[in-house]
Amino acid sequence: MVGKISIGKSLIGVLNYNENKVKEGHAICMDAVGYGREASELSFYEKLNRMQRLTALNPKAKTNALHISLNFDPSEKPSDDLLRTIAASYMEKIGFGEQPYLVYRHTDAGHDHIHIMTTNIQSDGSRIDLHNIGMNRSGPATRELEIEFGLVKADAQKLSAPYILKPLIKIDYGKTETKRAVSNTVNAVIKNYAFTSLPEYNAVLKQYNVVADAGEKGSRMQENKGLLYYITDEKGNKKSVGIKASSIYGKPTIPELEKQFVKNEESRRGYQKAVKDKIDRVLANPAITTKGELIKALSRQQVYALLRTNEQGRLYGATFVDNEYKVVFNGSNLGKTYSANALNERLKGEEILKQTALRRSPKQRHSFPIIVTQRMFYIPRKNERRSDDCVRIHLVEKFSPAAPHSPGYRLSVSSF
Repeated sequence: MVGKISIGKSLIGVLNYNENKVKEGHAICMDAVGYGREASELSFYEKLNRMQRLTALNPKAKTNALHISLNFDPSEKPSDDLLRTIAASYMEKIGFGEQPYLVYRHTDAGHDHIHIMTTNIQSDGSRIDLHNIGMNRSGPATRELEIEFGLVKADAQKLSAPYILKPLIKIDYGKTETKRAVSNTVNAVIKNYAFTSLPEYNAVLKQYNVVADAGEKGSRMQENKGLLYYITDEKGNKKSVGIKASSIYGKPTIPELEKQFVKNEESRRGYQKAVKDKIDRVLANPAITTKGELIKALSRQQVYALLRTNEQGRLYGATFVDNEYKVVFNGSNLGKTYSANALNERLKGEEILKQTALRRSPKQRHSFPIIVTQRMFYIPRKNERRSDDCVRIHLVEKFSPAAPHSPGYRLSVSSF
């Protein structure tokens, strides 16, 4: 079992997050401890007011909200009753047994997990100390619970197959409430993916029609570390009004993301070889000669390749998002073989096709479509309908590109 604690300043933000999941059908409020009524009988504001009455006893305490998640191995399917028992025991062990709290069972991932909302302000107005609560109290508590209830140990979980994130759905602008859709997507990505820069973060978000914009270089927005989130179309064009990062649940601002970048640097390291192996298997296929073919082949390996090209069609950046292991790598960070320059040299199919088409007359271009495969052209004969009756042109060898009337290859022509 893995326990995670988020400490914040907004009880209503935590409650909104969980209640929105309930509205979307991805969670249920399964327990309300210290409320005197069943969870199903409580309204939104009744859930909130119980805790706000406590925080009002200590207005100087700005940090007063705890959002806890307890995550179980995919092989475990605990019942609701068992989850309530585990939650109660966990809260007791971390020193919150006397506090009111709400328990939500979430179903938006490939593993069972619960979210617990509470406050650290006690009935006498004093604060429960939160210093190093994760290391000093939550860690030992989860290890004790693993033994007590026979749960899969956290160390074993890390070594087993990673959690399967329930597939996020691409946001369709105009059909979903913008802020909620962006918030859900952003929080799911931050929680599940290891990225170490804003471009890597955006590579993941791009899959779901979201972009995080830090402003133009040298702009006031960038200098002030501002960040706006937008919904985009399939081509990456912004469709919505920008949403301030500070207004989204969890506040995924630049300063907060920078903290995440540092943590993720270490957590993704163990997956570097696995990602390289996937890319190597694809690049070893001689039939892969274009960017489109590379992207399609990698997608079958659960790797999303974001290949950035200039106006001339030349690659200048490559980022790989492994949706199986939930890690992101810039190509150059994986090694020279995976950099944009190396991929430009490897993917010659489009360049050869473009050069050949430019050298033919308009009439020829119309009459003789070219089909390109690895180091071979197939040019159908004029007025010939049968696709198998062609002229085969082999690229025999490279020679001086300075030679006149040459694309840099000597050609050998034969019929078949």
